Amino acid sequence: MLSATANTYRNAYAGLSKETWLLSLIMLINRSGTMVVPFMTLYLTSPEMGYSVGEAGFVFGLFGAGAFSGAWLGGRLTDRIGFYPVQLFTLFIGGILFMVLGQMKTYPLICTFTFLLSFVNEAFRPANSTAIAFYSKPENRTRSYALNRLAINIGWAVGSGLGGFLADVSYELLFWVDGLTNISAALVMWLFLKPVAYKPALQKDNKPTTLSAYNDKKYLLFIIITMLFASCFFQLFTNLPVYFKTELHFSKPFIGILMASNGILIAIIEMVLIYRLEGKRNILYYITIGVFMVGASFLMLNIPGIGPLLAFGMIIMVTLGEILSMPFMNSYWISRTQPSNRGEYAALYTMSWSAAQTLGPMGGAQLAEYSGFDMLWWSVGGLCIITSFFFWKLRG
Repeated sequence: MLSATANTYRNAYAGLSKETWLLSLIMLINRSGTMVVPFMTLYLTSPEMGYSVGEAGFVFGLFGAGAFSGAWLGGRLTDRIGFYPVQLFTLFIGGILFMVLGQMKTYPLICTFTFLLSFVNEAFRPANSTAIAFYSKPENRTRSYALNRLAINIGWAVGSGLGGFLADVSYELLFWVDGLTNISAALVMWLFLKPVAYKPALQKDNKPTTLSAYNDKKYLLFIIITMLFASCFFQLFTNLPVYFKTELHFSKPFIGILMASNGILIAIIEMVLIYRLEGKRNILYYITIGVFMVGASFLMLNIPGIGPLLAFGMIIMVTLGEILSMPFMNSYWISRTQPSNRGEYAALYTMSWSAAQTLGPMGGAQLAEYSGFDMLWWSVGGLCIITSFFFWKLRG
């Protein structure tokens, strides 16, 4: 039994290119400093800063707006100059901007530098997604993206877990660590990942014509549905920690552990599960089930008398839904691309998540402030379940 389990894990990671592994290592270094995002709302609403939940939600809205426009530019640049220089530049400059943002204390400056930071940071994502597609094969592409997600989530577990303890010392430390890990990731890329002569326009497409992502109606529908789902999902990292602190009275270290458990579960389960499921059923089947589970997890927050045990149960449920849906969302968008328009498709997919960073946290914060957290969880849980049926309809 133990031998069979070991073989399953070994096979799940076998056959991926060394560049894919290196990209994942770079992502792991970068994301190990992920502390600002999960604690930004708590930071802004702390006695030290004194802003309201609504004002903090507006800052997250600007974070999403910057990410949306940065993703668009990142996709354009990726299709023009290639994925390597875009990744290197955005990692380094993003690191500097994290450290600068930590020094900003007035609301206008916080808003301005939050927008600039997210603009630069999110320009990285279309380039990174295109790089993973370039270094992977069709038969292991979902696993290549899952490995990248694994790095993100291990980093998330380390960053948010450590961030809970650092926040007890000083919130400013979070910005320094986040910035330094960004810069470290850029240095590793510069030293160990060789630039490639990737000129997207010169790549041979498998199809005679290149369809623009903006003319692909089915893909645009997928993008809209994904944005609705992501608007709900982002509550996990923004308004949920505030709910845990203000309504359930959990300590900051315990909130950090809850957030970290999401990444730990993904690290243990995701690659093996994707290895078992890949190619067995329609991609949209898994996405539908996963999105439905995320919706159900948010509804769990309205169970009367919810405490630490049920909070862990909610995190487990939302994590399983995330594992089933998100790797296959990557597989779906990449399946509709050609090398010469991959950055454009990647940008639109990233933009859907970036727009959700505006709509989700900002709208959720306003709803929680004026109608209460119960209404927020009923709303996002119900919307998630509705979007799961929309994903199912895309099969035709």
